[in-house]
Amino acid sequence: MPPTTLGDTLSDLPATQARLRAEEKKLALVQEIGRALSSALDLDRLLALIMEKIMVLMEADRSTLYLLGEDGTELWSKVIQGGNVLEIRLKVGEGIAGWVAQSGETVNIPDAYTDSRFQPAVDLRSGYRTRSILCMPMRNNHGAIVGVIQVLNKRGGPFTTEDEELLASLASQAAVSIENSKLYHSVVGKNVELMGVQKQLEQKTYELNILFEIEQEMNAALDLDELLSRLLKRAMDVVGSLAGSIALRERGVNELYFRSTTGAKKDTVRHVRLPAGEGVLGWVVAQRTPLIVNEPSRDARNEIRLAKLMGYSPQSILCAPLIAESEVLGAIELLDKKAMNGFAQADLKLLVLIAGQASKAIQLARAKEERLNQSRLASIGQMLSGVLHDLKTPMTIVSGYAQLMAQIDDSEQRLQYADQILKQFDHMAAMTREVLAFAKGESNVLLRKVFLHKFLDEVQSHLKHEFAGKEIQLVIDASYRGAAYFDEQKILRVIHNIARNAAQAMPLGGTFRISTRADGDRLVLEFTDTGMGIPPEMEGRLFELFATSGKKDGTGLGLAIVKKIVDEHRGTIGYRTQQGVGTTFAITLPLEKPSSILDRTGTGEREAVTSQVPT
Repeated sequence: MPPTTLGDTLSDLPATQARLRAEEKKLALVQEIGRALSSALDLDRLLALIMEKIMVLMEADRSTLYLLGEDGTELWSKVIQGGNVLEIRLKVGEGIAGWVAQSGETVNIPDAYTDSRFQPAVDLRSGYRTRSILCMPMRNNHGAIVGVIQVLNKRGGPFTTEDEELLASLASQAAVSIENSKLYHSVVGKNVELMGVQKQLEQKTYELNILFEIEQEMNAALDLDELLSRLLKRAMDVVGSLAGSIALRERGVNELYFRSTTGAKKDTVRHVRLPAGEGVLGWVVAQRTPLIVNEPSRDARNEIRLAKLMGYSPQSILCAPLIAESEVLGAIELLDKKAMNGFAQADLKLLVLIAGQASKAIQLARAKEERLNQSRLASIGQMLSGVLHDLKTPMTIVSGYAQLMAQIDDSEQRLQYADQILKQFDHMAAMTREVLAFAKGESNVLLRKVFLHKFLDEVQSHLKHEFAGKEIQLVIDASYRGAAYFDEQKILRVIHNIARNAAQAMPLGGTFRISTRADGDRLVLEFTDTGMGIPPEMEGRLFELFATSGKKDGTGLGLAIVKKIVDEHRGTIGYRTQQGVGTTFAITLPLEKPSSILDRTGTGEREAVTSQVPT
């Protein structure tokens, strides 16, 4: 080789300078690509940037970047052609790019049409003529293939080894940037998802708080009307409406009546009855579907007659059915959203939740009312049973004296019998008054001076008829036969009730003993039977209303009335009992007339004493 002369060097200087400028330009482009790849996070923008810069840097007609799909079976690419974005999808192993993705090797082809892996179909569709191809895989920092970069038709000849090295460097940077972009978008997506979940959680918490507050409101209600009033007010506060109503379905009638209303026209609305299916509210009940009507004047379901009747035309309506166990109980309707834009779907969702809670509460309240009514009817029946049972004895006496009167001609004797009959009628009237007073919670004690010897004679006469036909011996042991102050008819009622219980406790017969004695300033009356004794399950609730151990003809009223009468006399009552031996009731009453006694309304304050009698 001849030695290089200075002339030769000077003659090559322009070419050397041109190559240097080209390398500097390449370096600048590489640096620009590096900066762009490190800053771009939007994946579409990043892909477009990579393709544009690589095409310039590699002096190629076109550049294509394929990304490997999540399942690893397909490549997809967005290629800019003539200003339009065209998405190309290839199966891994298909075409040059697919082969590179599958094998992980670089392909540098001077003439594409001489390579069997090349697919000319794209050229045929687009009219483009592919000549040289340089294609290599993109690997992330773990060495896994994430895509393929392909450049076509280098100007001035095929792609060189230097081009391969340069593209490999760019491909490595691009892979890292793409992974960063994917990670960024994944994090952003997770954050968006978390924010969505957080909003849903906040909404659920808000709804649960509302339901909890409504549950508290309903638990504080004493009856169905108060429950509905509290519920309606809470629904209006939550949704933000100016008026509202709750209409319930009339049982057995195809009509709705307004059970609770609030707003300017509440008194007018309360008296309106609405056929099911009529108006927005009736439509909601008939269709069992919640509804928003923000322009009632344009809605065919709006009831103009009802609006005229109320003298009020709502600007917006929100309505939800009250459904419990597939039964439509009625509907809750809110009118006129405080915000001028009307009700929204969020309002409807809240109202549906409230309606669901209300439906269960209404159903429970109705069931409670029905049980209460049944209990009242049962109580009335029990009370009537007790009254009728009490009337049997005086009616038997009346019948006996009436039969005697029919058989006697002696006028004086007949007058005595008539007097006895009138006494029995007085006794029956007193018994019925006592039961009614007990039922009403009234108290009326007429204290009179009573001589025990006469009173016990009358008691003996009454109890002989009570025990007639029963093997029960009546024994009266009167250690005290003097005077005491008490209501004669009421204490006679006490003795009757205790004697009847004793007779029921001695179905096979026995002895019933009445004893009296004075203990200081107190009169002590004791009543002892030789019956079966008080069942253990009745201990502690013997004097409660309707407490009974299942005795025949038992109403649970007898001893409750006894306790009330004794309390009214400022007395005490207790008992001792032994199974299979018998029971003793002990009553103490003041011997002298108390300075004050309970008035008719029972407002006198004292402590009612019920104690066990010592053996």
